[in-house]
Amino acid sequence: METSQREEQHKAAEQRRRELLEAADRVVLREGPGASMNAIAAEAGITKPILYRHFGDKGGLYRALAVRHTDALLAGLRAALDAPTNRRERVETTLDSYLAAIEARPQVYRFLMHPADEGHSSDQGFDVGRHSAPLLRRMGEELAQVIVERVDLGPDGEELARTWGHGIVGMMHAAGDWWLRERPFPRGQLVRHLADLLWGRLATSGDRADGPGF
Repeated sequence: METSQREEQHKAAEQRRRELLEAADRVVLREGPGASMNAIAAEAGITKPILYRHFGDKGGLYRALAVRHTDALLAGLRAALDAPTNRRERVETTLDSYLAAIEARPQVYRFLMHPADEGHSSDQGFDVGRHSAPLLRRMGEELAQVIVERVDLGPDGEELARTWGHGIVGMMHAAGDWWLRERPFPRGQLVRHLADLLWGRLATSGDRADGPGF
């Protein structure tokens, strides 16, 4: 009975945590990097101390939101990389998957990836930029793993894959950030430009014989 009760309590706590994250998402969609703990607590219909009880501080809430959105983004990137098309099309689809995600929810992107450099940070001591680097590193490692599994790069394959993975993520982040701010041309054009930049050794390397191909 005690085990069942603990399981029910755990489920209830997880459900409450999801509800609070959804409330935080709504505030972030409205306010971007300016989203405050006070506004999020008000959106959720609770007090700030209760919000702190669930997440500790804004850093804890940020990390929970980051996991939520990064998981969804990585799932989209993996699906694009596994699409049954030729390699060039998969590269373009993968780039577009990332860029479409930040275009669809620019305020969430800015909250997760931008330093608080525009006077938006309303919680003293919290710098969004300091927390964004682990997200980029995680994406770089995930992409490196995909490359290792799908492309035959020879004896130095793992080293190259990690270099490329982090380099491609850095490129997508920097180019996407610039494009989102200025919108100098349509997203599809940016995708083609970036794919052209990548279309060097990646285009000529063979698929791994023991992998799903790329």
